[in-house]
Amino acid sequence: MMRFVTRIKAKPVLLAIFLSLFFCQNSHAQTNIKFKKLDSLLLVNQAHLQNDSAKVVILEKVYREYLKLKNLDKFEEYSNQVITLAEKLKLKNFSAFVYYRRATYFHGKTAFLKAEENYYLAIADFNIVKNLKMIAGTYLNLGALYSSIPDYAKCMEVNQKAIAIYEQLGDASSMASCYTNLSSIYQDLGNQSQSLIYLQLALKVFAGEDPKSRGVAVVEELIGSAYFDADLLELRKMNVAPGDRLNQAMQHFQKALKIAEFLNDESITSSVRKCLGDVYSEMGQRDLALAAYQKAIQISKDLDDKLSYVGCLYALGTFYQKHGDHENAIPLFKDSYRIADEANLQEAKKNASYGLSESYQALKDYDNSLNFYKQYVLAKDQIFNQEKEKEITRRQMQLDFGLKEKDYLYKQKITDVELQKQVLLAKQQQQQLYLKKQELALSDKEKSLQRLTFLKKQLGLEIQQQMQSSKFERAKLFAKYETSLRDKQISKQEQQIRIDLRIRIYLIIGIATVFFIASVIYFNQRKTTRLNRVINLQKGELEQLNKVKDKIFSVVSHDMRTPVNALISFIQLLEGGNIDQEKLTRYAATLKNNLTYTSSMMENLLNWAASQMQGFNPQLETLNLHPLVNEVINSVYHHAEAKGISIENNIAENTVCKADANMLSLVIRNLISNATKFTPRDGLILLSDKIMKNELLVTITDNGMGLSDNQLAHFNKLDYHGTGISTPGTEREKGTGLGLMLCRTFISLMDGKISADKNTPTGTIFTITLPK
Repeated sequence: MMRFVTRIKAKPVLLAIFLSLFFCQNSHAQTNIKFKKLDSLLLVNQAHLQNDSAKVVILEKVYREYLKLKNLDKFEEYSNQVITLAEKLKLKNFSAFVYYRRATYFHGKTAFLKAEENYYLAIADFNIVKNLKMIAGTYLNLGALYSSIPDYAKCMEVNQKAIAIYEQLGDASSMASCYTNLSSIYQDLGNQSQSLIYLQLALKVFAGEDPKSRGVAVVEELIGSAYFDADLLELRKMNVAPGDRLNQAMQHFQKALKIAEFLNDESITSSVRKCLGDVYSEMGQRDLALAAYQKAIQISKDLDDKLSYVGCLYALGTFYQKHGDHENAIPLFKDSYRIADEANLQEAKKNASYGLSESYQALKDYDNSLNFYKQYVLAKDQIFNQEKEKEITRRQMQLDFGLKEKDYLYKQKITDVELQKQVLLAKQQQQQLYLKKQELALSDKEKSLQRLTFLKKQLGLEIQQQMQSSKFERAKLFAKYETSLRDKQISKQEQQIRIDLRIRIYLIIGIATVFFIASVIYFNQRKTTRLNRVINLQKGELEQLNKVKDKIFSVVSHDMRTPVNALISFIQLLEGGNIDQEKLTRYAATLKNNLTYTSSMMENLLNWAASQMQGFNPQLETLNLHPLVNEVINSVYHHAEAKGISIENNIAENTVCKADANMLSLVIRNLISNATKFTPRDGLILLSDKIMKNELLVTITDNGMGLSDNQLAHFNKLDYHGTGISTPGTEREKGTGLGLMLCRTFISLMDGKISADKNTPTGTIFTITLPK
């Protein structure tokens, strides 16, 4: 019989927690209520001492309460008391229902022998009380039981009996259920075309009652399976082209899915989505197949149907394996194997272990591949005898089934016309007698022919059984041989893997050693190169400083001696007192120039020496540049005035910068003195400023001789340390050769920059850049 299941949609989490707590408490309360009800019934039973129909009713209620509490011993004890008392009082209706309930209980527990016995006892008592509906329902349950064994002949027989009773009662819906059961028999036997005939009969009835009923969904799914599983011969019988097989299956699966989702029947939804995944996979529509399989797994996981869940897991694993995605296939096969092992589903366990063995072999994990192949062989051995018995039974049942099917179809073809013919023949007594004699003669011959045919088929079946038995034995021996060969192959592969692993380790160690040595040598060479570069730079700086030192000593030893000697001579002349005023004035002027030069030289030497000392840092402050430049111009104005040179301060008032006042004054004084030295008479020296964002540019421009291109390029180098060579001025003025080097040093200490460019047409432009 078909079961109709209704499921409740999932609620939000907080509500689910609340409901779970509520139902736990409610379940506990209900259990207490059941025990209280049972206790009260037991008290009533003890108090009612008379064995009458009331006693039967009380005992019936007691055993049904024990059945709800799943107490099998007490259930059987009190149900036996009901049967004994009901038979004694000839209340067959009570005993019939007891047998029926016991049969359905054992049927659910797969205790088929006890279930069959109680079903037939129930039918016997229902016959006595003329309860045709329950007789038909019991036959329908027996059909489901025989289909599970399988015993197709008995299954066909009880379904025919159920159909006859339902036809008598006019119960078309139950007849449709019988048609569905019969179609399942034909599908198991591979006769998809005959299965389709019964399914179409069932669909006509279910659709007529309600087009969106569960029965329609089940039949549509079975029709889709019939098209999908049909071979070429069956497709020809079904008038379907081979190329249209998948489309036909798809259409019926989609119809079943639509109804199942409308009814919120997750059991059918999961099954149909798995079937759709199979169709999409065979069509090559990989994304649709994957989505269908994943949805089927998601739904079936929440159902209490482990066989369905295991089947969905295995289907998706096989799909991944087919497309070479063994990493995703293995977890699915493992879950399928685990659940099948826990539920003792040997066929599913065999399939899952074989899938794992194949995937691990593809990934070259031969240890796991071998282990799961051994599990596959063990599972195959366990179900070997069962498969053998099923195959023999199947062939025996096909023979009985064919005979019963012909008999059933013959009964179905009787029409009103044939009945009228029989009435007319009954009136013709003389002809009827003659015809009966002929019919008896023909019947005897037909029975003899049927018996010979049956004996012939029985002999052929026995031969086939012997051949099948020997074939199974050969297959078993061949499987053992294959297993031993695979064990040897895997052992060799494991040994080769170990050797390859050792070689790989040695190579890795060797490569790592070479790489380490090369890295050490490389980094040592780089370090040596860097050190040599630093040493060369320091060597160049030391050589430059050495030249400056030599220049300083040369200046000190030569240039300071001359003014000192001149001063001594001048003092001696004064002591003699024989010098006139004109010579005195000329000598005094010459001596003043020499001492001025010497003072300037000493100041530059001392400032440069101070800048080279460690710990010498400028005192940076915000300076007003205009008055500072005026002070410098005033200090050197007498030298410029002597040559008729004009000095203009075009720096705007309140122009500020960050610098050391003494250092900046010294730099500007040196640059103005340098410009005065190399500018001819009546020349012009111009000081100006320019603001650039966060910087201040101060330019000292003259129209004198100017620096050569080589001198400009040398001065503008970042590593400029001075030339150490003094060039005479326009009127042969002397210099130390330290002024520009001192300017560069002091500007750098104040985080500034200095550069030199040509002035057009003649002269030089010195630019000082300082932070504001």
